Amino acid sequence: MSSNIVLKASELNKSFSGIVAAKDINVSINQGEIIGIIGANGAGKTVFVNMITGYLKPTSGKIEFMGSDITGIEPRKATHIGLCRSFQISQVFMTMTVKQNLMIAMSLAKKSGKTLLDPIEDESISKECDTILKLYKILDQKDNIVSTLSQGIRKLLDIAMAVVGNPKVILLDEPTSGVSVEEKFGIMDIVIAALKQTETSVLFVEHDMEIVERYVDRVIAFYQGEIICDAPPKKALSDKKVIEYVLGH
Repeated sequence: MSSNIVLKASELNKSFSGIVAAKDINVSINQGEIIGIIGANGAGKTVFVNMITGYLKPTSGKIEFMGSDITGIEPRKATHIGLCRSFQISQVFMTMTVKQNLMIAMSLAKKSGKTLLDPIEDESISKECDTILKLYKILDQKDNIVSTLSQGIRKLLDIAMAVVGNPKVILLDEPTSGVSVEEKFGIMDIVIAALKQTETSVLFVEHDMEIVERYVDRVIAFYQGEIICDAPPKKALSDKKVIEYVLGH
């Protein structure tokens, strides 16, 4: 595996009771690369992401991360080795403050022995959290209860919680889902700028083609479990198969 490749999927296949959900998936992700995953509902996007992050075991094929075979890895272990995921619905504690949420995530990432019921009074963790909150432009929200915040701020917090362990790769599931039109570009500007600072590779599933066109280096398009295009955004979004099977016009 090339030293610049952080994640590689080779000949991945997945079937459910004879129904093919993923067929011959071959993808290599480079360090710091930002990739948009597109496709209609049921095209195979989520199956691919679930196999990469350990939520599904491939029927056949191989997944390598930083040169090591991680095929069939458990999701928790994937997180600890630096392959993290943020879901479409923000995974946050609504009755707690922004900083309390991040401190819990940080404590768990550091395996500090703290539980959700422990008081969090670790000064070093507190300072690290402030740094991350500043990077994601939500330091001024740190004492606010999450339930009182906009969906955009919750998304920023959710992604900040996913990166506390300094992952090499992060997979984002529709990062602008539920975010207002007025907020979406501002949110993505912050997220992409923060992840570029740490040279984190990013894969995100997205249905908003404005977001895809504006932020990604590559587009991977799925149709019926197969990759039909893997190209820079301008080329991918003008591809005949992508227009017919994904964009629908």
